[in-house]
Amino acid sequence: MIVVERTDPRHPGAVALLQQSHALMQSLFPPEDNFYLDINDLAADHIHFFTARQGDSILGTGAVAIKDGYGEIKSMFVDQAARGTGVADALMRQLEDAARENGVTLLKLETGNALHAAHKLYRRHGFTDCGPFGDYVAAKSSIFMEKKL
Repeated sequence: MIVVERTDPRHPGAVALLQQSHALMQSLFPPEDNFYLDINDLAADHIHFFTARQGDSILGTGAVAIKDGYGEIKSMFVDQAARGTGVADALMRQLEDAARENGVTLLKLETGNALHAAHKLYRRHGFTDCGPFGDYVAAKSSIFMEKKL
């Protein structure tokens, strides 16, 4: 069974996955197009950080940052061995629930153009393309998406 729960992003299992995610982003995109949050930044009060686990093994991470007028999906990552097992779907459902609990009616995200599996996940959950938002600017390697809740 997949258990999704609010977690301190500094938990060792979460840190290990976040470091894998950051390394992947650094290998795929130029530094100016990497918009991931540092691990300590994920512990901010306006960010709800979750992990998905089976037993004691943390298999995925995801966060929703509560912004003015919308929530932003951040730090979605699933261990390669757990991809295709429902971990990402479970995380997305929890992030949407957390957003709703905080009065959010619109979710937004930025993702890399090379992350095709992520695009499929977000579209499956009802996200559609949109333009840059917040502090983002258009970048060749960025795709922006949103979903009304």
